[in-house]
Amino acid sequence: MARAALPAGVTLSTWAEGLEHPWGLALLPQGGALVTERPGRLRVVSGQGQLSAPVAGVPRVDARGQGGLLDVVLHPDFARNGLVYLSYAEAGDGGNSTAVARGKLVQDGGQWRFADSQVVFRQAPKFASTLHFGSRLVFARDGKLFITLGERSSRQTRPDAQGLNTHHGKVVRINDDGSVPRDNPFVGDKGALPEIWSQGHRNPQGAALNPRTGELWVVEHGPQGGDELNVVRAGKNYGWPLYTYGEEYGGGRIGQEASPRGFEPPLYSWVPSVSPSGLAFYTSQAIPSWTGSLFTGALSGQALIRLQLDGEKVVREERLLTDLGSRIRDVVMGPSGELYLLTDARQGKILVLRGAGAAGS
Repeated sequence: MARAALPAGVTLSTWAEGLEHPWGLALLPQGGALVTERPGRLRVVSGQGQLSAPVAGVPRVDARGQGGLLDVVLHPDFARNGLVYLSYAEAGDGGNSTAVARGKLVQDGGQWRFADSQVVFRQAPKFASTLHFGSRLVFARDGKLFITLGERSSRQTRPDAQGLNTHHGKVVRINDDGSVPRDNPFVGDKGALPEIWSQGHRNPQGAALNPRTGELWVVEHGPQGGDELNVVRAGKNYGWPLYTYGEEYGGGRIGQEASPRGFEPPLYSWVPSVSPSGLAFYTSQAIPSWTGSLFTGALSGQALIRLQLDGEKVVREERLLTDLGSRIRDVVMGPSGELYLLTDARQGKILVLRGAGAAGS
């Protein structure tokens, strides 16, 4: 790991500010973006960085602790159908859990609305916790939707990550209408929830498709140490809490470090923790030294992390923007090779990194 300066010609600017704990960002095809604020607001950002009034019709959220309105993603055919998907903490019998709703982004008389909303997924069971909702949303090339889910940060629910009868500590895969794909790995297994794609996760808060392979990559929070980068494949078990490089807060063993046969070791791990959030592959030539890199934000690490890859091997880590002292919550690559960053703060911002030849928003 090395602390690094921005490459020559790369500039950092503020696109929008005045956001309360922004969490997820989705760029709109006509320009501008959608951004979530954890207390429960969705806003439209203009190309000039102006924030709309809160979008009407957004689901009610449980905005306590790490909960609230979380990720946002556009349907692959958004230009035709206008569908937007939101993940959020939803209260209910037994506590709360991650839910995903979809609706149409419409504008009536200058007011934006999340119209015709319907819930397409609910994490089960609900549990009384304000932690570890996971919540990243990624559409695969085949139109299926991946949802990352935390194990709720309780010693009571930790073992659930190793069982198939709950959604705790899982990545799930659904069709765009919420139905279950017939080729999910546990469909037909007695006692298994058919939405499950993979198990043994702790709290995955960054996810992206590898542009070369189309596979899902995630970053997830370990406990005290042991944050992980993983390639998430059908039916695989990623070990939590049996196998981890982390330990209890304040010290104390949780599980074994080495992952035996039948469990997937991380591609890369951080000890001590950086609390990775958001994930983006950089495919543009706008900043040539970054082409082919993987970027994640760091919350406790207060940096933008660049991982240089050789296939599925991380060969170098750089920590950028460490002088900002900002918790970076999300990272999104724009159409002209710019990188959009969300800072997780009471007065949060959308920052933009541009190469010398990159176009505007």
